[in-house]
Amino acid sequence: MSAETRTDGDESTAVGGLGGVSAVGAAAVVGLLAVSALAVTAELWKLLIIGWVAFVAMAGAALLGNRAARTRDAFGLVWGYGLAAGAMVTSAAVFLLPQAFGLGGQIGGFGVAAGLLAGYASHTASHRLAHIDGVNSSAVELTAHSLAAGLIIGVIYAALPDPGLLLGLAIVSHKGPAGYAAARRLRHEGQRISLLLLPAAGVALAAIPVAAIQPPLSANVSAAVFGFAAGIFLHLAMDFLPECELGGEVGQVAELGDMDGEAHHLLDRLRLHAVGSTALGALAVFGAWLVIA
Repeated sequence: MSAETRTDGDESTAVGGLGGVSAVGAAAVVGLLAVSALAVTAELWKLLIIGWVAFVAMAGAALLGNRAARTRDAFGLVWGYGLAAGAMVTSAAVFLLPQAFGLGGQIGGFGVAAGLLAGYASHTASHRLAHIDGVNSSAVELTAHSLAAGLIIGVIYAALPDPGLLLGLAIVSHKGPAGYAAARRLRHEGQRISLLLLPAAGVALAAIPVAAIQPPLSANVSAAVFGFAAGIFLHLAMDFLPECELGGEVGQVAELGDMDGEAHHLLDRLRLHAVGSTALGALAVFGAWLVIA
């Protein structure tokens, strides 16, 4: 079965996302504007750029994902998930884990374990929250991840003497593909894509106040923070790894029925794209690291 475009669905929801902007999305934008004013006052120009790049990347890609949700283009979904997963795994391994272990050794390891377990717990709890109208598990997890990423970016830019701009941009490099994939999932579940405005703004909402306050953190506390953020990153990255199986989300988007020869062939092609997309996501962060180094 091919991944051809279908045209069913209400065209009016292609941009608005099932009913316009939610209260959560509107509050996120207001919060983003407020912390942006704080960044200008405190002259946190790098964090202001990083926060807005993360917001525009996720929000813009979410619009594309919302439109693509009206098609059977499973390849686009695989690439959205794969790019995000590859970028997150590599960002955690390169920018967070070395800091966690370098600052606190085993303390950093406990932070990583806590982040992974907290990610699992939030994933489980978010499914319970999904039964509440207007709450979506994907949006909850992405919000928790964005706030954790913002926290660590705020700590980095408050603690280090002169961190480069590309360091923060590399950490948020997954925001675009993550927004694309999450929007498709939200649209498939009948939710508003404007819910993604909160995780899109989450980096700035957490990073700018933390950097402005400049909290005096000990090496062990910093190690635990870095480790916890790395654990959250790694858990979410594992959740984003494309699962090209019959009955899974990718298979549903492609509208695969029984595992006949044609379906098996399409899944094999999707798996190759899954490997390629995760590798490209990792290479994007590697390229950013080369520039930083």
